[in-house]
Amino acid sequence: MKRFFANVWTKRAFALVSVLYAAGACSLCWYSLFYDIHIHGSVSQSLIIIAISVMALVVMLYTRRQILTRISSFVILPAMLPVVLLYFGHWGMIIPIVVTGLLIMLLSGAGEGAKTALGTITLLMYVFGALGYFLFTSFFVISDKTEVVAEGVSPSGRYRYRVVNTITEDPQNGSTAVYVEPNYADKEFLFATFTLKNMERVVDLTRPASEEINIEWKTKTRAEITQELNAKSENIVVRLSDKALEKLGITDADHYTLYGISSAQKRALGKKESDFNDILLADVPDDKLSVFNLAKDESGAYYVIQPTPEFLAETGIMEGTRIYLRDLTETQLRAYHIIIDNAIYLNTLTDAQLAQLGVPESGDVMYFNGNVCFRYYVAEIEEYFDTESRHFSLDLLS
Repeated sequence: MKRFFANVWTKRAFALVSVLYAAGACSLCWYSLFYDIHIHGSVSQSLIIIAISVMALVVMLYTRRQILTRISSFVILPAMLPVVLLYFGHWGMIIPIVVTGLLIMLLSGAGEGAKTALGTITLLMYVFGALGYFLFTSFFVISDKTEVVAEGVSPSGRYRYRVVNTITEDPQNGSTAVYVEPNYADKEFLFATFTLKNMERVVDLTRPASEEINIEWKTKTRAEITQELNAKSENIVVRLSDKALEKLGITDADHYTLYGISSAQKRALGKKESDFNDILLADVPDDKLSVFNLAKDESGAYYVIQPTPEFLAETGIMEGTRIYLRDLTETQLRAYHIIIDNAIYLNTLTDAQLAQLGVPESGDVMYFNGNVCFRYYVAEIEEYFDTESRHFSLDLLS
């Protein structure tokens, strides 16, 4: 047995435990950035984490001279910094991992110079990281008192909501906000649940705070909601993502919008000064495109008739080259007062297209004090809840 544990290949195999432990710390770091934690069974969770940490520490000390253990020993503490800051107070989870990381870093087989340098860097990271984080959170702290007065889940279980009263010194400045968020993006584990940060959407805001709180959910079909919305107005627009427009076969060219139109250009189009400020490029007659220094080729693609010398110099395009709008960036399009607007009229979408966009045949509609404040239909079309993408922002730190 002694020969077995003295074997270098045995140590290399056991060194994988240190990699797994460090990977666990990195996973917890990732979760702390994008998820809020809700611990249930804190004592049981702490005991299990302590047991795992002790076993991992024993194995890492046994393999402390292996390269994998040395690398892992310098990863654990930096990875735990966001966890310490963002999950502050959950000490039963944090302390065992931090202590394990500290001990293995000090006792690993790495050289003293490397341990001193990396230990100093880690210490500075914690000091300045903590200082910066607490200054940031103190600066943006909200002194108003908030109270959750109602919460629950929609009939389908797909959404959850909460109603929050904000109370200020002046009652007239208070408010009642209704928040809705997805109920299908949580990560469930044995002793903790992780919920995505910044997924809540304010669907109703009442000032001052409402004394009456009446939440009602109904299940409606896609066709019923379409009929209701179109009955309200023929000019309701929805904003689709580029991916959604691509699904429908709609290109950027269909959504080029001319903005900041001058009085002379309006007169050239036979319009009055008060008629409009913006217009879809597709609505401009071909014989009037020259008013905006634009034209169409035989295939219907838009291009610039006479680019300015400044534009040519900025883009590096050679004079005489035909410049197509499809080849320009959004910033370059603005030089010709053109933006790409992903808005589309709801009444132009067929039921089949709505299904193609991922709108289920029926779903949840929420009423607050008798008024509709949330429709699953609109949430799906405009992609209120992008639960798959992860974008780092300062909002995640609040």
